[in-house]
Amino acid sequence: DLKTNFGKQLKQLRINADLTQSQLAEACDVSIDTISNIERGIHGPRFELLERLTISLNIPAYASLPFLIDKKNSSI
Repeated sequence: DLKTNFGKQLKQLRINADLTQSQLAEACDVSIDTISNIERGIHGPRFELLERLTISLNIPAYASLPFLIDKKNSSI
């Protein structure tokens, strides 16, 4: 499921950035519950939040979606 896969990826990116859910939530101006719900695959982020997540995690936008990229047909 897309939301579950995204949530797992977000959690790993957050951990790699050495951030807690609280720190990421504060950096993105959302609640801890929002980050938790996304990481658990309950909700997906809106595009506005996706942009804030990538900025806060210091990653390019496409790096937050590697499970969507078809490795055979991608030019990235």
